[in-house]
Amino acid sequence: MHKLLIAIQAVILISTTACRNRGETEEEAANTVTPVTVTHVSFKPMKSVTDLPAVSAFLKRSILRATAAGYLQKVEVTQGDDVSAGQLLFGLRTRESLALENLKNADSTLTFKGLISIRAPEAGVITSVKYQSGDFVQEGDELATIADRKSLVFILEVPVEMDSFIAANRHCTIELPDSKILDGTISGRMPEMSLETQTIKYMVKVSSTAGIPENLIANIPLVKSFHPGAQVLPIKAVLSNETESEFWVMKLVNDSVAVKTGIQKGIENEEEVEVTSPRFLPEDRIILTGNYGLTDTAHVSLPAGVE
Repeated sequence: MHKLLIAIQAVILISTTACRNRGETEEEAANTVTPVTVTHVSFKPMKSVTDLPAVSAFLKRSILRATAAGYLQKVEVTQGDDVSAGQLLFGLRTRESLALENLKNADSTLTFKGLISIRAPEAGVITSVKYQSGDFVQEGDELATIADRKSLVFILEVPVEMDSFIAANRHCTIELPDSKILDGTISGRMPEMSLETQTIKYMVKVSSTAGIPENLIANIPLVKSFHPGAQVLPIKAVLSNETESEFWVMKLVNDSVAVKTGIQKGIENEEEVEVTSPRFLPEDRIILTGNYGLTDTAHVSLPAGVE
């Protein structure tokens, strides 16, 4: 009986101690004050942008061909050279002239030299040279290819689901790998799609083609949506649950208490986020730092001198 009494007293003592400790913990939590900094909403233009790759290509080319069979005695160009209309590119000596070479000393009337000059039909850049000096070519063989620099465009491949954004992005910017920015115009839709990627091809004319090689990969940002007067907060001020299905901010109701306020997000980037709902006042104070882990109603402290 004595042992039973001692056990009952021990249980009562443990329960009392636990209740007291729990009460003290809850009271301490209620009295915890978190130092924070605050920010305010701003109103500015916000846009949602998707970056798409585009590849440079020449639309107009001229193929330079041998006009007779023979040996190339002159090759005046190499790949990458800029040429003007009428410029001498190749010197060709025909087979017939070589066959008569040994007979000219015996018969002075044989003055046929068989030298043919092959010139550029128009100005452009040499994109390929097929033969070198001394090579034998047949009539009609391709000697070189000349691309018209003015015909250079960027081929933009747009996913089908984004085709509706093209109308609002006719005037665009082209970002080159060296960070140079060019003005571009989406000028036409090509009559084919990529079978593998199911993308629609558009031609983008560029403001300046100087120095741009073929097959250069550039970036073209397409604006999906634009809000000229968006209500904006720094992205650090916005909190979310683990599944990012709910978003909120901690708003100060006075100098020492902040409450959880649910929000709806709009456009966002790496630094800022648009808040579409609710509408805050310019003087409302939103916690910027120190907000992580705060309860629905939290006691906070502001830096000295901040109101």
